[in-house]
Amino acid sequence: MKLKTLLSVFFACGVLLLNAQKATAQETWPAKQMVQPKELAEKINNHKLENIVVFNVGPAGRIKGSVYIGSTSEDESLKLLKSKLNKLPKNTEVVIYCGCCPFKHCPNIKPALKLLNKMQFTNAKVLNLSKNLKADWIDEGYPMQD
Repeated sequence: MKLKTLLSVFFACGVLLLNAQKATAQETWPAKQMVQPKELAEKINNHKLENIVVFNVGPAGRIKGSVYIGSTSEDESLKLLKSKLNKLPKNTEVVIYCGCCPFKHCPNIKPALKLLNKMQFTNAKVLNLSKNLKADWIDEGYPMQD
């Protein structure tokens, strides 16, 4: 009887672990907080960034006009982002991106977006680089920092 109970516990733990991994892999951000690469690229190309601040919150390359913060999975970079955000009105359109890897593996977007939401920015966006910066931005010919 003890072996049967033990096997049941191991099975239940396995099911819970698989469900937790699936939930993490499917993590996304609300559609209202996403901006498509083409949309941002058009704004950059048409010089319409006067009311938008773009932060690079990861180690990937720099999109034209973006402010480099560094990997916000690290405390020092997250503090730097906070200091930059403290200087902005809460209604500023703030776009964050990482692009080092697919969203489901990205360690940088979640802490940066959490900070934006905690600081009550009303127009916080995540650039939809669902694969990575190269595939979703560079390969499309969108503008990069010179």
